[in-house]
Amino acid sequence: MLFRHKKECTHTKVTPEKDACYCPDCGKYIENKWYLTRCSCCNIKRKSIIKFGQIMPETKYCPNCGAENYYTERIKSINFIDINFAVLVKEINEERSKNRTQSWLDRENEPIKLIGIKMSFN
Repeated sequence: MLFRHKKECTHTKVTPEKDACYCPDCGKYIENKWYLTRCSCCNIKRKSIIKFGQIMPETKYCPNCGAENYYTERIKSINFIDINFAVLVKEINEERSKNRTQSWLDRENEPIKLIGIKMSFN
């Protein structure tokens, strides 16, 4: 018997321009969150990356002052200037993912309406 690794959804169809939506591949509610790293000393924006699941600056030392310490800041919405410095994290909102109701409506023997014209197919 072969062991199959369960692939985790990467939510590729959840686009960055939306703040949040349901992933069409896995059905989870995904929130797009933007994060930015800044130097603790001079407060300059630093190019951010995600490494081992942690948001950190791309370089170890600040190119402006040489400091090593940094802090991470959440941005409510991304703007044109910050796009080169920020990283996008797609977080699953478990509460909204669990509490949802889906329903389907089967239309049988109902006339099909097209542009105000009443038609029926029997």
